[in-house]
Amino acid sequence: MHAIGVDVGGTKIAAGVVDEEGTIVRAVRRPTPAGNPTRTAEVIVEAIQTLRDESDAEVGAVGIGAAGFVDAARTTVVFAPNLAWRDEPLRERVEGVVGIPVRIENDANAAAWAEARFGAGHGARSVVVVTVGTGIGGGIIFDGRLLRGGTGMAGEIGHLRLVPGGHLCGCGQRGCWEQYASGSALVRDAREFVQTSPDRARRLLHLAGGDPAALTGQHVTVAAQEGDAAALGCFADLGEHLGAGMASLAAVLDPEVFVLAGGVSEAGKLLLKPAKDSFLRHLSPRALRPRPPKVRLSVLGNPAGIIGAADLAREG
Repeated sequence: MHAIGVDVGGTKIAAGVVDEEGTIVRAVRRPTPAGNPTRTAEVIVEAIQTLRDESDAEVGAVGIGAAGFVDAARTTVVFAPNLAWRDEPLRERVEGVVGIPVRIENDANAAAWAEARFGAGHGARSVVVVTVGTGIGGGIIFDGRLLRGGTGMAGEIGHLRLVPGGHLCGCGQRGCWEQYASGSALVRDAREFVQTSPDRARRLLHLAGGDPAALTGQHVTVAAQEGDAAALGCFADLGEHLGAGMASLAAVLDPEVFVLAGGVSEAGKLLLKPAKDSFLRHLSPRALRPRPPKVRLSVLGNPAGIIGAADLAREG
Protein backbone atom coordinates (compact mmCIF):
# COMPACT_ATOMS: atom_id res chain seq x y z
CA MET A 1 0.00 0.00 0.00
CA HIS A 2 1.27 3.47 -0.86
CA ALA A 3 1.05 6.23 1.74
CA ILE A 4 1.57 9.98 1.71
CA GLY A 5 4.13 11.57 4.00
CA VAL A 6 4.01 15.28 4.82
CA ASP A 7 6.93 17.14 6.40
CA VAL A 8 5.73 20.46 7.84
CA GLY A 9 8.45 23.00 8.51
CA GLY A 10 8.45 26.67 9.38
CA THR A 11 8.99 27.76 5.77
CA LYS A 12 7.85 24.86 3.59
CA ILE A 13 5.49 21.92 3.45
CA ALA A 14 7.01 18.98 1.56
CA ALA A 15 4.86 15.97 0.76
CA GLY A 16 5.28 12.78 -1.23
CA VAL A 17 3.73 9.48 -2.17
CA VAL A 18 5.90 6.72 -0.69
CA ASP A 19 5.86 3.05 -1.67
CA GLU A 20 6.47 0.10 0.67
CA GLU A 21 10.21 0.14 -0.08
CA GLY A 22 10.55 3.70 1.20
CA THR A 23 10.85 5.29 -2.25
CA ILE A 24 9.20 8.65 -2.94
CA VAL A 25 7.43 8.20 -6.27
CA ARG A 26 5.85 11.64 -6.50
CA ALA A 27 6.40 14.85 -4.51
CA VAL A 28 5.11 18.42 -4.10
CA ARG A 29 6.19 21.47 -2.08
CA ARG A 30 4.22 24.43 -0.79
CA PRO A 31 5.17 27.50 1.28
CA THR A 32 4.07 27.26 4.91
CA PRO A 33 1.66 29.99 6.10
CA ALA A 34 3.27 29.54 9.52
CA GLY A 35 1.37 32.31 11.30
CA ASN A 36 -2.05 30.94 10.36
CA PRO A 37 -2.82 27.47 11.78
CA THR A 38 -6.08 27.09 9.86
CA ARG A 39 -4.48 28.01 6.56
CA THR A 40 -1.53 25.69 7.26
CA ALA A 41 -3.97 22.77 7.62
CA GLU A 42 -5.64 23.80 4.37
CA VAL A 43 -2.32 23.83 2.50
CA ILE A 44 -1.52 20.36 3.87
CA VAL A 45 -4.87 19.13 2.57
CA GLU A 46 -4.25 20.75 -0.82
CA ALA A 47 -0.87 19.01 -1.10
CA ILE A 48 -2.40 15.65 -0.18
CA GLN A 49 -5.24 16.04 -2.65
CA THR A 50 -2.82 17.01 -5.43
CA LEU A 51 -0.72 13.90 -4.80
CA ARG A 52 -3.76 11.64 -4.71
CA ASP A 53 -5.07 13.10 -7.96
CA GLU A 54 -1.72 12.63 -9.69
CA SER A 55 -0.86 9.20 -8.27
CA ASP A 56 -1.44 6.02 -10.27
CA ALA A 57 -1.49 3.91 -7.10
CA GLU A 58 -4.08 3.82 -4.36
CA VAL A 59 -3.09 5.80 -1.27
CA GLY A 60 -4.28 4.23 1.97
CA ALA A 61 -2.95 6.52 4.72
CA VAL A 62 -1.34 9.88 5.44
CA GLY A 63 1.42 10.64 7.93
CA ILE A 64 2.22 14.22 8.93
CA GLY A 65 5.52 15.10 10.59
CA ALA A 66 5.53 18.38 12.52
CA ALA A 67 8.35 20.14 14.35
CA GLY A 68 6.79 20.17 17.79
CA PHE A 69 5.30 18.15 20.61
CA VAL A 70 2.72 15.59 19.50
CA ASP A 71 0.38 13.82 21.92
CA ALA A 72 0.53 10.08 22.57
CA ALA A 73 -2.60 9.45 20.50
CA ARG A 74 -0.85 11.00 17.47
CA THR A 75 -3.79 13.29 16.80
CA THR A 76 -2.85 16.70 18.20
CA VAL A 77 0.13 19.03 17.95
CA VAL A 78 0.42 20.24 21.53
CA PHE A 79 3.02 22.89 20.76
CA ALA A 80 4.98 23.83 17.65
CA PRO A 81 7.18 26.89 18.20
CA ASN A 82 7.59 27.79 14.52
CA LEU A 83 4.03 27.06 13.37
CA ALA A 84 1.75 28.89 15.84
CA TRP A 85 0.13 25.56 16.74
CA ARG A 86 -1.17 25.23 20.30
CA ASP A 87 -3.28 22.13 21.03
CA GLU A 88 -3.98 21.93 17.30
CA PRO A 89 -6.35 19.02 16.41
CA LEU A 90 -4.49 18.47 13.16
CA ARG A 91 -5.59 14.90 12.55
CA GLU A 92 -9.25 15.86 12.83
CA ARG A 93 -8.83 18.85 10.52
CA VAL A 94 -7.08 16.87 7.80
CA GLU A 95 -8.74 13.46 8.09
CA GLY A 96 -12.20 15.01 7.95
CA VAL A 97 -11.41 16.36 4.49
CA VAL A 98 -9.23 13.70 2.85
CA GLY A 99 -11.29 10.76 4.09
CA ILE A 100 -8.43 8.31 4.76
CA PRO A 101 -6.56 7.54 8.02
CA VAL A 102 -4.16 10.29 9.16
CA ARG A 103 -1.42 10.01 11.79
CA ILE A 104 0.50 12.92 13.29
CA GLU A 105 4.14 12.46 14.30
CA ASN A 106 7.02 14.53 15.56
CA ASP A 107 9.22 15.30 12.54
CA ALA A 108 12.44 14.03 14.14
CA ASN A 109 10.70 10.79 15.10
CA ALA A 110 9.54 10.41 11.51
CA ALA A 111 13.03 10.98 10.12
CA ALA A 112 14.51 8.58 12.67
CA TRP A 113 12.04 5.87 11.72
CA ALA A 114 12.96 6.27 8.06
CA GLU A 115 16.68 5.95 8.77
CA ALA A 116 16.06 2.87 10.92
CA ARG A 117 13.82 1.21 8.35
CA PHE A 118 15.43 2.19 5.06
CA GLY A 119 18.61 4.15 5.76
CA ALA A 120 21.76 4.10 7.87
CA GLY A 121 20.16 2.08 10.65
CA HIS A 122 18.63 -0.60 8.43
CA GLY A 123 19.00 -4.08 9.92
CA ALA A 124 19.54 -2.89 13.51
CA ARG A 125 16.92 -3.41 16.21
CA SER A 126 17.98 -0.42 18.32
CA VAL A 127 18.86 2.90 16.70
CA VAL A 128 19.24 6.45 17.98
CA VAL A 129 19.05 9.15 15.32
CA VAL A 130 20.51 12.55 16.26
CA THR A 131 19.38 15.37 13.97
CA VAL A 132 21.99 18.11 14.11
CA GLY A 133 20.54 21.30 12.67
CA THR A 134 19.65 24.67 14.16
CA GLY A 135 19.07 22.69 17.35
CA ILE A 136 19.27 18.99 18.14
CA GLY A 137 16.35 16.64 17.70
CA GLY A 138 16.19 12.92 17.70
CA GLY A 139 14.32 9.70 17.61
CA ILE A 140 14.82 6.44 19.47
CA ILE A 141 13.96 3.05 18.00
CA PHE A 142 14.13 0.26 20.56
CA ASP A 143 13.53 -3.38 19.66
CA GLY A 144 12.15 -2.27 16.32
CA ARG A 145 9.61 0.14 17.85
CA LEU A 146 9.60 3.92 18.04
CA LEU A 147 9.91 5.10 21.63
CA ARG A 148 7.25 7.77 22.25
CA GLY A 149 7.09 7.80 26.04
CA GLY A 150 4.12 8.20 28.36
CA THR A 151 2.83 11.42 26.78
CA GLY A 152 4.23 11.03 23.26
CA MET A 153 7.07 13.47 23.84
CA ALA A 154 10.08 11.16 24.21
CA GLY A 155 13.17 11.73 22.09
CA GLU A 156 13.77 15.43 22.90
CA ILE A 157 17.43 14.58 23.33
CA GLY A 158 18.67 18.07 22.51
CA HIS A 159 17.61 19.11 26.00
CA LEU A 160 19.82 16.74 27.91
CA ARG A 161 21.74 18.83 30.45
CA LEU A 162 25.31 18.62 29.18
CA VAL A 163 26.87 21.62 30.99
CA PRO A 164 25.25 22.55 34.32
CA GLY A 165 24.83 26.31 34.49
CA GLY A 166 25.91 26.69 30.87
CA HIS A 167 24.43 28.63 27.96
CA LEU A 168 20.76 29.60 28.24
CA CYS A 169 18.57 27.45 26.00
CA GLY A 170 15.32 28.35 24.29
CA CYS A 171 13.59 25.79 26.50
CA GLY A 172 14.36 27.95 29.55
CA GLN A 173 17.05 25.70 31.02
CA ARG A 174 20.82 26.16 30.92
CA GLY A 175 23.49 23.90 29.48
CA CYS A 176 21.33 21.84 27.11
CA TRP A 177 23.14 19.62 24.63
CA GLU A 178 21.92 21.59 21.62
CA GLN A 179 23.60 24.72 22.96
CA TYR A 180 26.97 23.01 22.41
CA ALA A 181 26.56 20.51 19.57
CA SER A 182 24.18 22.09 17.03
CA GLY A 183 24.53 24.23 13.93
CA SER A 184 23.71 27.28 16.03
CA ALA A 185 26.53 26.40 18.42
CA LEU A 186 28.95 26.00 15.51
CA VAL A 187 28.10 29.47 14.19
CA ARG A 188 28.15 31.11 17.64
CA ASP A 189 31.59 29.71 18.44
CA ALA A 190 32.97 30.62 15.01
CA ARG A 191 31.75 34.21 15.34
CA GLU A 192 33.28 34.50 18.81
CA PHE A 193 36.59 33.17 17.48
CA VAL A 194 36.59 35.66 14.60
CA GLN A 195 35.98 38.53 17.00
CA THR A 196 38.59 37.50 19.55
CA SER A 197 41.27 36.19 17.14
CA PRO A 198 40.78 37.90 13.77
CA ASP A 199 44.38 37.24 12.69
CA ARG A 200 43.85 33.49 13.06
CA ALA A 201 40.43 33.56 11.39
CA ARG A 202 41.18 35.50 8.24
CA ARG A 203 39.57 32.96 5.91
CA LEU A 204 36.36 32.87 7.93
CA LEU A 205 36.26 36.66 8.05
CA HIS A 206 36.82 36.84 4.30
CA LEU A 207 33.97 34.43 3.58
CA ALA A 208 31.70 36.52 5.81
CA GLY A 209 32.53 39.67 3.83
CA GLY A 210 34.43 41.17 6.75
CA ASP A 211 31.42 41.08 9.08
CA PRO A 212 31.57 38.45 11.87
CA ALA A 213 27.80 38.72 12.33
CA ALA A 214 27.32 37.59 8.71
CA LEU A 215 29.24 34.34 9.25
CA THR A 216 27.13 31.22 8.56
CA GLY A 217 27.48 27.51 9.08
CA GLN A 218 28.07 27.09 5.36
CA HIS A 219 31.02 29.49 5.57
CA VAL A 220 32.53 27.43 8.38
CA THR A 221 32.03 24.22 6.40
CA VAL A 222 33.64 25.68 3.25
CA ALA A 223 36.65 26.92 5.21
CA ALA A 224 37.02 23.57 6.98
CA GLN A 225 36.88 21.72 3.65
CA GLU A 226 39.74 23.96 2.50
CA GLY A 227 41.76 22.94 5.55
CA ASP A 228 41.43 26.21 7.47
CA ALA A 229 42.68 25.60 11.02
CA ALA A 230 40.16 27.89 12.70
CA ALA A 231 37.19 26.26 10.98
CA LEU A 232 38.52 22.78 11.67
CA GLY A 233 38.87 23.76 15.31
CA CYS A 234 35.21 24.79 15.41
CA PHE A 235 34.18 21.39 14.03
CA ALA A 236 36.49 19.68 16.52
CA ASP A 237 34.76 21.47 19.41
CA LEU A 238 31.34 20.62 18.00
CA GLY A 239 32.31 16.98 17.57
CA GLU A 240 33.69 16.82 21.11
CA HIS A 241 30.36 17.89 22.59
CA LEU A 242 28.35 15.77 20.18
CA GLY A 243 30.32 12.64 21.04
CA ALA A 244 30.10 13.28 24.78
CA GLY A 245 26.33 13.55 24.56
CA MET A 246 26.04 10.35 22.54
CA ALA A 247 28.17 8.55 25.13
CA SER A 248 25.71 9.61 27.85
CA LEU A 249 22.83 8.33 25.75
CA ALA A 250 24.66 5.06 25.15
CA ALA A 251 25.00 4.54 28.90
CA VAL A 252 21.20 4.58 29.16
CA LEU A 253 20.02 3.12 25.84
CA ASP A 254 22.92 1.00 24.54
CA PRO A 255 21.83 1.23 20.88
CA GLU A 256 23.42 -0.76 18.11
CA VAL A 257 23.72 2.33 15.90
CA PHE A 258 23.81 6.10 16.22
CA VAL A 259 22.86 7.98 13.04
CA LEU A 260 23.88 11.61 12.59
CA ALA A 261 21.30 13.42 10.48
CA GLY A 262 20.17 17.02 9.90
CA GLY A 263 21.74 19.87 7.99
CA VAL A 264 25.10 19.86 9.80
CA SER A 265 25.59 16.17 8.99
CA GLU A 266 26.00 17.20 5.35
CA ALA A 267 29.51 18.28 6.35
CA GLY A 268 30.28 14.53 6.30
CA LYS A 269 33.60 13.47 7.79
CA LEU A 270 34.21 16.97 9.13
CA LEU A 271 31.52 16.16 11.67
CA LEU A 272 31.66 12.37 11.78
CA LYS A 273 35.33 11.92 12.69
CA PRO A 274 35.56 14.26 15.71
CA ALA A 275 32.14 13.13 16.95
CA LYS A 276 33.06 9.45 16.68
CA ASP A 277 36.47 9.98 18.29
CA SER A 278 34.89 11.86 21.18
CA PHE A 279 32.15 9.26 21.55
CA LEU A 280 34.65 6.42 21.89
CA ARG A 281 36.74 8.37 24.41
CA HIS A 282 33.72 9.12 26.61
CA LEU A 283 31.97 5.77 26.20
CA SER A 284 31.75 3.80 29.44
CA PRO A 285 32.51 1.05 30.18
CA ARG A 286 34.22 0.79 26.80
CA ALA A 287 36.63 -1.96 27.79
CA LEU A 288 33.81 -4.24 28.95
CA ARG A 289 31.54 -3.85 25.93
CA PRO A 290 31.50 -6.70 23.39
CA ARG A 291 31.25 -4.02 20.72
CA PRO A 292 30.62 -0.27 20.88
CA PRO A 293 27.63 1.23 19.07
CA LYS A 294 28.35 2.20 15.47
CA VAL A 295 28.22 5.87 14.49
CA ARG A 296 27.07 6.56 10.93
CA LEU A 297 25.97 9.46 8.78
CA SER A 298 22.43 9.72 7.46
CA VAL A 299 21.75 7.98 4.16
CA LEU A 300 18.36 9.50 3.34
CA GLY A 301 18.97 13.19 4.03
CA ASN A 302 16.08 15.68 3.89
CA PRO A 303 13.50 13.26 2.39
CA ALA A 304 13.67 11.13 5.56
CA GLY A 305 10.85 13.10 7.18
CA ILE A 306 8.46 12.36 4.31
CA ILE A 307 9.46 8.71 4.10
CA GLY A 308 9.19 8.11 7.84
CA ALA A 309 5.85 9.90 8.24
CA ALA A 310 4.37 7.85 5.41
CA ASP A 311 5.71 4.54 6.70
CA LEU A 312 4.50 5.21 10.26
CA ALA A 313 1.04 6.01 8.93
CA ARG A 314 1.05 2.74 7.04
CA GLU A 315 2.07 0.90 10.22
CA GLY A 316 -1.01 2.35 11.93
